[in-house]
Amino acid sequence: MEIETLPPAEIERRSFEIIESELQQPLDPLLAPIIKRVIHTTADFDYAENLAFSPVAVQAGLAALRDKATIVTDTNMARAGINQQALSQLGCQALCFMADADIASQAREKGLTRATVAMDKAAGLSGRLIFAIGNAPTALIRLHQLQGAGRIKPALIIGAPVGFVNVVQAKELILAGETPYIVAKGRKGGSNVAAAIVNALLYLLCRERADMAGQTRI
Repeated sequence: MEIETLPPAEIERRSFEIIESELQQPLDPLLAPIIKRVIHTTADFDYAENLAFSPVAVQAGLAALRDKATIVTDTNMARAGINQQALSQLGCQALCFMADADIASQAREKGLTRATVAMDKAAGLSGRLIFAIGNAPTALIRLHQLQGAGRIKPALIIGAPVGFVNVVQAKELILAGETPYIVAKGRKGGSNVAAAIVNALLYLLCRERADMAGQTRI
């Protein structure tokens, strides 16, 4: 078996070529960069079928990022997986409250998960908000409750918690709502999936800006 030595950019390019050659069905051009980015992250072609997009999800996400959105994650792993250079270039930020001392304290006092309390804290943020949930179904459940109470209005919800308890049910709440969403249906997901979806949106917008800059120079 021969092992090739390739630079990082070439490895990614070749990986996407393989993904495109092995996909069993054509993808909507608007959704394809996100779906392929998740497949690239997970090596799981099931995401070509189980990623669900509301009608204006991609447009809503890009519009929020153009408006310097704050991205709220439910794990520091997801936050760390979001491309910091792209965030900085677009004037956006990513936050995670899960490890904050006040979140842990309130969760113990109230008998709630930290993810639930973290969503309450996020409701106090200003500006456009994108939620990237890759671990805790209770975060999605609390987001649904906060929206119903009129306490929060996300620009986009990325719902990709992984697991067995209340995961499918929590995702169904988001799928049935009116907020733009990108949801990994079923039990699959994870912090890496949530971060990959955010990164795909960031890269789309960075390329858009680079193209515009190129046209300006011509």
